Amino acid sequence: MKNRVVVTGLGVCAPNGVGLENFSKALNSGQSGIRFYNELKELNFSCQIAGKPNIENIDLNQYFSKVQLKDLNANGLLYGVIAGVDAWNDATLEKSTAETPDWDAGIIFGTGILGVDKFRESIYKLDKGDVRRLGSTSVIQTMASGISAYLGGILGCGNQVTTNSSACTTGTEAILMGFERIQEGKAKRMLVGSCSDSGPYVWGGFDAMRILPRNYNDNPEAASRPMSANAAGFVPGSGAGTLVLESLESALERGAKIYGEILGGAVNSGGQRAGGSMTAPNNTAVQRCIQEALSNAAISADAIDAINGHLTATSKDPVEIDNWQQALQRKGGEFPYINSFKSQIGHCLAAAGSIECVGTMLQLDQQVLFRNANCEDVHPDILKLVPTDKIPKKTLNFPVKIIAKASFGFGDVNACLIFSTYTE
Repeated sequence: MKNRVVVTGLGVCAPNGVGLENFSKALNSGQSGIRFYNELKELNFSCQIAGKPNIENIDLNQYFSKVQLKDLNANGLLYGVIAGVDAWNDATLEKSTAETPDWDAGIIFGTGILGVDKFRESIYKLDKGDVRRLGSTSVIQTMASGISAYLGGILGCGNQVTTNSSACTTGTEAILMGFERIQEGKAKRMLVGSCSDSGPYVWGGFDAMRILPRNYNDNPEAASRPMSANAAGFVPGSGAGTLVLESLESALERGAKIYGEILGGAVNSGGQRAGGSMTAPNNTAVQRCIQEALSNAAISADAIDAINGHLTATSKDPVEIDNWQQALQRKGGEFPYINSFKSQIGHCLAAAGSIECVGTMLQLDQQVLFRNANCEDVHPDILKLVPTDKIPKKTLNFPVKIIAKASFGFGDVNACLIFSTYTE
């Protein structure tokens, strides 16, 4: 008998809200976190807008020691530690203060690239021959596993502490990996999630690819338009999202609040075949991933009440909708409700899946479906498949039990999770 896995803690550092309360209010109201950045204009970016968490008023002493804060210059790491520690606290778990770590608690925390600004700073010092001035934290701030290493030390976790990286599927994949570890009895609780750095050295490559919107620099909040006929490319974002996963037995034993349950999930790759490429999905693989997630969760396609899509506001949005329709074999009015948080936060890259999974859990906990912003003009190819009332323009209050969440990433990789309300 495999362990049931529930969610007992949430933490988030998103462009439209840092902390659960702020993030929840923003999603409910449709508040955008996308802003114009003069720095991008000065660097001649075509797209001069982005989604970036505002942590200026956050007391970092609540999260780091004075020694850790010295020379700390990795914003993705900051976002990840804030979200991770907040999730741990939200789950009412204690940091291990004894010499012995908590052998039952582990971390899988992903990232795409970490510490770009710190890496750039180090390169300049090296080029000047100032190797002795790099400081003692340059390695841990720039290695991909630096985020899980920081969190592992802060919380005292003694189970598996590692980092995954799989482009835009990173966060969703990390959650599935933690789920499977608890399900198999290898851990009692896992802190899972992902983070992404912010700034021009992360976003510049996408601007060079000409896949970012360039006509909304004067109207940034209207720029990210998932499922819209006027979608002009994804708005780059950053941040972190975190979930505390726990065996149901452990959660009940300590009387923890349960946000919901993970029923199952799946990951796969299209192998960059049959239309799939480094930047485009193999549609058959996407559909298989969704169907395998349903099978792993032991539910039928008819059980899905809502979908939180990947939906990045590009020309691929209608293709994604068609893949959902093909995978679920639910057409017209039978199609589930569907939304995308990217209209408010942009595409947070490696952090996208985890931030959006936090939002998905909030929907289950509050029994709502958050609105789609900037989607007044639904793409005609989508309307051929999905009635407009299944794409809510305002937050809906209605009984929602099961939500499917998927992420698709560069390299033709896919991940899908099935979340549910908790029932005994």
